Amino acid sequence: MSTDLRNTGNTGNTGNTRNMWDSWASSVPALVHASTLEPCPDLAAAATRLAQAALADQYMVYEAAGGVWHFAAGSAVHLTAHPATITARAAGRTWTSPTDGRPLTAFADALTALSAAHGAHDGGRRHFYGWAAFELAHLLHADPGAAGDGPLLHALIPAVEVTLTDDRTVVRAVDEAWLRKVADLLAEPTPRQLPPDGTTPDETTPDVTTPDVTERIVAAGTAAYGGAVARTVEDIRAGLLEKAVVSRKVPLPAGPPVDFPATYLAGRRANTPARSYLLDLGGHRAAGFSPETVLEVGENGRVSTQPLAGTRARGTDPAENERLRAQLLADPKEIHEHAVSVRLAWDEMTAVCRPGSVAVEEFMAVRPRGSVQHLASRLTGRLRPDAGPWDAFASLFPAITATGVSKRSALQALARHEQEPRGLYAGAVFRGSTDGDLDAALVLRTLIGEGDATWLRAGAGVTAQSSPEREIEETCEKLRSVAPYLRYTTG
Repeated sequence: MSTDLRNTGNTGNTGNTRNMWDSWASSVPALVHASTLEPCPDLAAAATRLAQAALADQYMVYEAAGGVWHFAAGSAVHLTAHPATITARAAGRTWTSPTDGRPLTAFADALTALSAAHGAHDGGRRHFYGWAAFELAHLLHADPGAAGDGPLLHALIPAVEVTLTDDRTVVRAVDEAWLRKVADLLAEPTPRQLPPDGTTPDETTPDVTTPDVTERIVAAGTAAYGGAVARTVEDIRAGLLEKAVVSRKVPLPAGPPVDFPATYLAGRRANTPARSYLLDLGGHRAAGFSPETVLEVGENGRVSTQPLAGTRARGTDPAENERLRAQLLADPKEIHEHAVSVRLAWDEMTAVCRPGSVAVEEFMAVRPRGSVQHLASRLTGRLRPDAGPWDAFASLFPAITATGVSKRSALQALARHEQEPRGLYAGAVFRGSTDGDLDAALVLRTLIGEGDATWLRAGAGVTAQSSPEREIEETCEKLRSVAPYLRYTTG
């Protein structure tokens, strides 16, 4: 059962906490300067160039639906929620409050205050960019003690925001200096473009991952993972759960540091994601090509989710891809795995939507996602009048396709069979506004960094019909969406 966040702006808070959020929100500077520039010929390259410029020590690139790219930067205003406390910063001040074990509620309260403070200017809205760690799931659905004590949510309210589309570039900022910085960067000559597959003419150069290195990376740790899959199958056959998405972490070998922006651009050239993102935010670095969204909430209360479950490889041979597609659509294990995911997503949607409004708009289509193809469905609904975007997030997070069935039992199984916390992996990267919209991408097919460590991670849905060999193969197929495009700093 999901955590109830209804009316978070009006209930569950002391007067002191409400005053704190009002004080913080009123200290957030308005985006009062704006300019419209000529469109950039290469949106991915332009967004990546802004990230490479180190305009601020926190930033995010977020590729949304419809070919719209966003860049946000600035670290002066942010929120960070731990299991026990939430901290906010603005105008050089810091506010800290206990969460009473409900960090998502406190997080939503802060953003509700931001909406109230900025409803009359900034064009009626402020945007925020952030992430949610997978361990938040334990507080929402399973064992709070398994959540640890690390940060679970982080959001940036940017000092500058750039929206790039095919017909224009719009820049909004807290002052004119930011506008000039962005305009000057985008006016610079475009660097040499990479070929469509993200490779360079000489694949032997040290800043590119060669095919043999790619295969060594994706094969690392498969024996231990096979054992975890076998133990999970035993749990399922014992009746403890129906499905679990068991993952394996693949630390990258020692060597030159990974270049996250260059990896992002090369990987985006070769992938076909539902969303993509590049970030250095709240202690996490990531370059990812998400195959699905956890949820999408519009200002009108329309909410949707896109579960993907069931996988086959996808390569350069159209005939082989079609053969594997037909195999995927006929595989009982893959069909069952997908159907139970859709069933649970339906239940999670009905918990926050108006009665009778939830519908399956697409069922078991096949979607190409880089080096793999997936069975995909889409469910939509209308939020109840007493529910908001964070209620929907609480119900749907983490994605059922990255946890299992039932969600509580799967979380308990993952805590037993995975060797360490997931952190950002299988959590969410999101963009939202004070008007009530929220777009959250599932963190899969992602290069992740924290401190000096950098890694990839991939999982597979384990059911009673699973074999360790096939699930190992599936994780390798997924890792190939990112591993070949790793780029490294040189010199």
